[in-house]
Amino acid sequence: MSRPKPEPVQVVKQRRDAALRALVSGVPYIGFLGIQFDRRGDELTATMPFDEKLIGNPFLPALHGGATAAFLEVTAIVELAWATWWEDIEGGRIDPEAGAGQLRMPKTIDFTVDYLRSGLPRDAYARARVNRSGRRYASVHVEGWQDNRTRLFAQATGHFLMPER
Repeated sequence: MSRPKPEPVQVVKQRRDAALRALVSGVPYIGFLGIQFDRRGDELTATMPFDEKLIGNPFLPALHGGATAAFLEVTAIVELAWATWWEDIEGGRIDPEAGAGQLRMPKTIDFTVDYLRSGLPRDAYARARVNRSGRRYASVHVEGWQDNRTRLFAQATGHFLMPER
């Protein structure tokens, strides 16, 4: 009895990248903020490239708190959706080419942001960690930084209502 031949790595990578693109393209606000996601295996890092429209206080200048909060919340939701749908995408039960219409996103119950220092006028990065995810409820922690991963400028915790599967 022989094992089935594994898929070529490039095919797997293309399928995963297409699934992430479909997930992100289904949320227009992500495009408005310019947020991008970099995938390494099942780990996502979000990037919000600097743009003048993101400045809240032009005298410092500093990123607007609303832009920072939105960036962290989007990162949390995309990470949670990615973690939720990962096995279905890998198993071929969800076709990424069909678009994000197949994927229902988690809904925010509450989201608390800790602003640790002013966001500087430069690119920002964030990673989210799903602390708990059940059938109906999930808890996610997000950390945002700019130049140095160990010097966070904001962090957040959110609770989400999970979509029916």
